[in-house]
Amino acid sequence: MKKTLKHEPIAGRTITRVIKYIVCITLAILSIMPFWIMLMNATRNTYEIQQSSISLVPSSYLLNNFKVFEGKSFNPLVGFKNSFIIAAGSTLLNVYFSSLTAYALVVYHWKLRQPFFTFIMAVLMVPAQVSSIGFYQFMYRIGWTNSFLPLVLPAMAAPAVVFFMRQYLLGALSIDIVNSARIDGANEFYTFNRIVLPIMKPAIATQAIFSFVGSWNNLFMPLILLTDKKNYTMPIMVSLLRGDIYRTEFGAVYLGLSLTVLPLFIVYFALSKYIIAGVALGSMKE
Repeated sequence: MKKTLKHEPIAGRTITRVIKYIVCITLAILSIMPFWIMLMNATRNTYEIQQSSISLVPSSYLLNNFKVFEGKSFNPLVGFKNSFIIAAGSTLLNVYFSSLTAYALVVYHWKLRQPFFTFIMAVLMVPAQVSSIGFYQFMYRIGWTNSFLPLVLPAMAAPAVVFFMRQYLLGALSIDIVNSARIDGANEFYTFNRIVLPIMKPAIATQAIFSFVGSWNNLFMPLILLTDKKNYTMPIMVSLLRGDIYRTEFGAVYLGLSLTVLPLFIVYFALSKYIIAGVALGSMKE
């Protein structure tokens, strides 16, 4: 009787662990399935896709789908280069200046600090589409249309990222560290770049992923501002694959989407370890 009572909790924990594994594996499969179907459709032709919408095995039309790109002026190398310049530049400006603004809101005590933060939150409520016409007119007047600058420089002002960074600093940054650096003679930029930024690595990695993905997938503003084919980004090129009113090569469209998604996987896997480290760090805080 004692042996049964002794081994019963262990058996219960084992069953609970198995159920957790089953649930996690099921969710992982459901998350991967859309990407796998997209990759499989990239190897099929339009007829196969229309006849059977779902296939888990590859077909033999991958090279034919690549040949479709020649007639559609789809150049993946040019698209990758342009998209990477825009996405990487906007991501760097986004996370750095948002972190710097959040640092000023947390560390410095000045009279208009709370009204300034309230103003940032009010700007967050304004949809980007509302200001798109005025933004385009302004870029046209200063001669910045068909340029990457209006797609990169506005990333410095990101209210949502400022809010996220501020909330992270409130829980992760000790003012005593900043004061100690000041006593040792460190200037403010040195303190921020060498002491505060390493503390913010998990938050920076999280927002860098979101910023890069959002900038990489952005279609609305690049489609308005970029008119020269040599400046087209990957989303613009993929959207033009469906421009034929007589016949749409769905296999080529799926192939273009697959090529567009691949860099996003690389960025996520490169930065995911910092997110996991940040979650672990937050769970160990008292």
